[in-house]
Amino acid sequence: MFMGEYNHTIDEKGRMIIPSKFRDALGASFVITRGMDGCIYAYPDEEWEKFEEKLSSLPQTVNKDARKFARYFLSGAAMVELDKQGRILIPQNLREHADLKKDVVVAGVLGRVEIWSRERWIAYNEYDDVEILASKMDEYGFNL
Repeated sequence: MFMGEYNHTIDEKGRMIIPSKFRDALGASFVITRGMDGCIYAYPDEEWEKFEEKLSSLPQTVNKDARKFARYFLSGAAMVELDKQGRILIPQNLREHADLKKDVVVAGVLGRVEIWSRERWIAYNEYDDVEILASKMDEYGFNL
């Protein structure tokens, strides 16, 4: 399980250091793809395989939304490898998707890692009232 938040930078070539706490669990190579809310998702192989299975189970031959959903994640996916300095090269299309320019936040979220532009991360995490958010989670049976 991934957790924690780390501040890093991305260089002009699109290389970014993966936090050392995440490297072993992600592995020497792993998949990155478009994420929800304007970030990038990074999955270790085992989690990516589970995700692919879920996408494969969608009724793609009869459901346009299922096809669109699968295309969103799969067409943006790329296998990346850690270099000797613990960096990955993020493809241009994914840097544009997440608006990655210089300052980034790398966050652990259960079975995946999320890569955010620092500005988007700050804006996304401005909670007006965390109690309202918590009460919405009660609908899913999650109680604090």
